[in-house]
Amino acid sequence: MAEYGTQPRMGFFTDTSVCIGCKACEVACKEWNGVPEAGGLDLLGMSYDNTGDLGSNTWRHVAFIEQQKPAVELGMPTIGAPEQHPEEPGVRWLMSSDVCKHCTHAACLDVCPTGALFRTEFDTVVVQQDICNGCGYCVPACPYGVIEKRESDGRAFKCTLCYDRLGAGLEPACAKACPTDSIQFGELDELRERAAARVETLHETGVPEARLYGHDPNDGVGGDGAFFLLLDEPEVYGFPPDPVVTTRDLPQMWKRAATTAAGVAAALVVSFLGRRR
Repeated sequence: MAEYGTQPRMGFFTDTSVCIGCKACEVACKEWNGVPEAGGLDLLGMSYDNTGDLGSNTWRHVAFIEQQKPAVELGMPTIGAPEQHPEEPGVRWLMSSDVCKHCTHAACLDVCPTGALFRTEFDTVVVQQDICNGCGYCVPACPYGVIEKRESDGRAFKCTLCYDRLGAGLEPACAKACPTDSIQFGELDELRERAAARVETLHETGVPEARLYGHDPNDGVGGDGAFFLLLDEPEVYGFPPDPVVTTRDLPQMWKRAATTAAGVAAALVVSFLGRRR
């Protein structure tokens, strides 16, 4: 295995503007990685979705978001509102394939006590199931709510960005299966340039709401290894608007704890000496 930092960082750029909701990525992910089914094929009753969210048995999740607004506000082809009456309600579907973000500053790595979570030579974050002890510290540490413990055995699972395929020079299964190139895999710097150009093109063609999410190295997690082009606010897709690495205050907390402990120890020593006198 090559050492971390010896090659360009690899990642995902997901262009939601061309996602058709086919769920080929979900199927390919499950098939390649042997991920168990997550409740069967029944719909959830709140959308045309049957998986709902990311979890231990859903490493890729395609969200179906139905919006009903005046057609003039939707800014793209809609269902139900004729062009001659743009003020009438129309329906727009937003679809997005979500995945682990493989954060630059990954809190899950910070809290893992066994080293089960590690950063690969591709700068991705992977869980080693043979080392995971099921403590679950990584679950609340993730700012995106991606990692989950599998009920059947208690260990934590999430997307590995198909680490075994990368090692063999192959692209991840989800990107390989995507029929519209909504999921794009490659060197992260190149993907960021490609994404910026795509946003500019959409703006020029009358889609001003297009924006990038997770691409900024100066955000609260240092940028994501898997970032997105969105057509609405992050909250609409279930993303936190301003994600922050949950362990950012740990050094200061440990410093304060050490200072407090030293103060308590000093007080005990003074008290003990005072009693002896």
